[in-house]
Amino acid sequence: MRAWVTGGTGFVGSNVVAELLAAGVAVHGTIHRTPPTEAACTWSAVDLADAPAVRSDVAEAAPDVVVHCAIRNDLVSLSTDRRGAWADFVDATRNVVDAANASGAQVILVSTDWVFDGTQGPADETEPPRPINSYGLLKFAQERVVAERAHRGAIARVSGVNGRHRACGSLPRAQDVGFGYLVTALVEALRARQPFTVWVAQDINMVATPSLASESARMILRIAQLGATGVFHCCGGQAVTRRGLAGLACEVFDLDEELLRFGPPDPDALPAEMVPYDTSLDARATAAALGVELPDARRLLSLLRAQWSPAPTGGTP
Repeated sequence: MRAWVTGGTGFVGSNVVAELLAAGVAVHGTIHRTPPTEAACTWSAVDLADAPAVRSDVAEAAPDVVVHCAIRNDLVSLSTDRRGAWADFVDATRNVVDAANASGAQVILVSTDWVFDGTQGPADETEPPRPINSYGLLKFAQERVVAERAHRGAIARVSGVNGRHRACGSLPRAQDVGFGYLVTALVEALRARQPFTVWVAQDINMVATPSLASESARMILRIAQLGATGVFHCCGGQAVTRRGLAGLACEVFDLDEELLRFGPPDPDALPAEMVPYDTSLDARATAAALGVELPDARRLLSLLRAQWSPAPTGGTP
């Protein structure tokens, strides 16, 4: 199998590349800003907004599957630079899908639980999305491009992603209004014997179904291996609150729970737009379709600990 991957040096994308390579897939990735560190695959600098360039690169790679992971990882700019954001998300996805169609390749789009408004949890794969901010809207628009335009398209939604960044030494953000990066930030602080405040508020994402980047990547690999189409929830099997996830992380990582604090988020970290409160996902149909078992939150954290740097303090998973 051959794969063409966008965003392969990003957080989720680097895990997708690693899992594809481990399964013996020949991988060609596109580069935007981050230089590649994975020597086992080939790379090229391609502007996804340039339709002829995308089509040419995909045609040369002749992939069996195209995995579209690339996003603009800046929530603020999505609402302030609307034309640019639309081009980066929607126009780019159209170019990727058209190139995949021309080459006869399957398309897998990495999407998000934020396509929901926070009142639908747990949302299964058939639940109609209802985004309430620019990021959710743009991801939903991407989903529609794949669903309506791809000859063989799949949508892989991830949720509250934690894990190891395979392409660089640190994650792009610490704790934010979503669930992603929360466990890493918490563990780093408590291992250094520093108090850590878990954000608690009505206007942030307080309930989700956490994912581990490597496990989501394995599910995406499975979608590719099966040539499956449709919507898949590539997450864990248990919805948790921020408070619950923090307490469970202390147990799994043998950390002092007395160092945890709970309080409002940093005002400077709050986006101008609304954030969905409960984005929990029901992934049972995905598990059945892919023939996989969904790990609960404790299992995901145990897997994350196994990936962690052996250093007693600091480092990233």
